[in-house]
Amino acid sequence: MLVSATGVPAVHTVERPSLPRRLLVTGHGIFVIVIVLAAALRCLVMLGYDTAQLYWYDSFTYLDTAVHLQPSGAFHPAGYSFFLRLLLPFHSVELVAGVQHVMGLGMSLMIYWVLRRRSLPGWGATLATLPVLFNPAFLRLEHAVLSDTQVTFLIVAALTVLLWRARPSVRACAAVGLLLALAGLTRTVAVPLLGLVLVQLLIQRAGRRQVIALALAGLLPLAAYAGWYHAHHGRFALSGSDGVALWARTMTFADCSVIKPPAEEAKLCPNGTVVDAASEYVWAAGASLNRLPGGRFAHNDLARSFALRAIAAQPLDYLGAVVHDTSLAFAWTPVRHPLRVSPALTFPHGSWRLPAFPLIDKVRGEYDGGIRGMSSVDPYGNLLAAYVLPGVLHGPLFGVILLVGGLGSIGRRRAALLPWATAVFLLVAPVAALDFDHRYVLPAIPVACLAAALGLGGFHIPAARLLLGVPRKNRSHLRT
Repeated sequence: MLVSATGVPAVHTVERPSLPRRLLVTGHGIFVIVIVLAAALRCLVMLGYDTAQLYWYDSFTYLDTAVHLQPSGAFHPAGYSFFLRLLLPFHSVELVAGVQHVMGLGMSLMIYWVLRRRSLPGWGATLATLPVLFNPAFLRLEHAVLSDTQVTFLIVAALTVLLWRARPSVRACAAVGLLLALAGLTRTVAVPLLGLVLVQLLIQRAGRRQVIALALAGLLPLAAYAGWYHAHHGRFALSGSDGVALWARTMTFADCSVIKPPAEEAKLCPNGTVVDAASEYVWAAGASLNRLPGGRFAHNDLARSFALRAIAAQPLDYLGAVVHDTSLAFAWTPVRHPLRVSPALTFPHGSWRLPAFPLIDKVRGEYDGGIRGMSSVDPYGNLLAAYVLPGVLHGPLFGVILLVGGLGSIGRRRAALLPWATAVFLLVAPVAALDFDHRYVLPAIPVACLAAALGLGGFHIPAARLLLGVPRKNRSHLRT
């Protein structure tokens, strides 16, 4: 023991490195700079628009369901409305947008930490978060009263929990099941992901208790919601539109001379009405389904029966329609599909009026008295209008990202397999169930970036590992 001149034991203090130095040593410095810039961009969006973006009729049905909690008999399950209900005491759609902007930052943070835990360097993990952080399409969805941000956040959160360890615990599997159930209740296209994860657990022999925990935590909330839906609408389901959507999908190729439907279903055959995209048949007044009495959703079961019969009779035509529309995601120049929908590649500048409908006045009186059409606020709006991100992100580059993730899923180390399969499913499923829309592609992008980064990290090619700076030795924290 060292003793000072006065006879008192000497105490050696170790000087703690400064915060910038600690960030530099740990490799987090680049990501901190990037996420601070992304947060500043989101603050600029909040300042650049005087309210949240509201869309007819989706936003207002979400808000109405949040006030009067009961399952909608049409397209949307009530998962997103549950979130809106939590914020109802504040009576502010601007607050909804603000929370969703935080979700966007949270998604990037989760992707970053999973990749760092999988031994990727800070710059490589940061690169995978850039599309979420700076793509105007993501920021515009975060600023809108739509379910897209929530469902993407829940899916990324589920994958984060599942990938945190090589062998997930029972608690982790239960959490993943609950997160995926909430994602399915936000948007029904996410429900099959529960089965995808169950298959993954069986493949990696995660354990019986883990599989049971995931299945129970995922299926019980879905069953409870379906029972609630049954109490209101007389059907054990999550929504009342799956048949209508699939029927619209078949309208681009259905040939009743081949299908030979029974008399009742024959009423839904193409009647000469032609629109520019499958989803437009849902709303086209002249389409056969919309000419039946009672409204389109009253015939959901009949529409489903016709659609399944059409797909069984014309499987190659159905496959061709799905492949063609999915390929639009990889176009060099983003395609307007349907023609009335423009890809969200920039921030708009101007003002937008709300249409005059009783539901809008009802929601204004019950959820937020300040609901109005969105307008740009200068000078912040001018700065946003000048912000441009290359649209190629949604085309060839997205294709390369998917390809890298797929190649990285091959072999013994399959960390990228589940995120890659999830991304492909999220890309194809909306097209197979209804139609292509650039908005529907967005939930696949963060997961595809995660898969690509994991795939590169899992390559055994020395040059690829040297490029990423990934050490050869296994990390002990991923073994259990």
